[in-house]
Amino acid sequence: MKKLFLLAVAALFAASVSAQDMGGWVLGPKMGIYTNTGDTVIGVGASARYRLDSNWRIEPSVMALLHKGCSVDISCDAHYVFDMGVVRLYPAAGITANDIGKFAFGFDLGGGVDFNIADVCELNAGLTWKPMFDGPRSNPVVVSIGAMFRF
Repeated sequence: MKKLFLLAVAALFAASVSAQDMGGWVLGPKMGIYTNTGDTVIGVGASARYRLDSNWRIEPSVMALLHKGCSVDISCDAHYVFDMGVVRLYPAAGITANDIGKFAFGFDLGGGVDFNIADVCELNAGLTWKPMFDGPRSNPVVVSIGAMFRF
């Protein structure tokens, strides 16, 4: 558990290349609150973004779930970005695997917003529903925040 916590802390200090460069990877810290799980679960981790063209990008992410009986949430989403200058909106869809209660696979459906707050820093927030394929269990709704840094 200590190693997992240290990995999550190290992810909080991850840096990256420009988020606006097509074909470039961007890394950043991410935190999520998992609701509709029977008990609130906090996740801390990192996400990466790869911009495919001016509108499409992919975002794989790994979150360490800080709750007894849980360990990880791994997902990969596709975003269609509506760039409005300082603000970018995006719907998202993808796949996920997590062990909230027990290990299962499912979908990610949601969206988010990115805010440029300086030339080198961007904040993001999102809302994701994670319908799972393992039968009768609550499907988590995740509220997340994160940051990206450009050099």
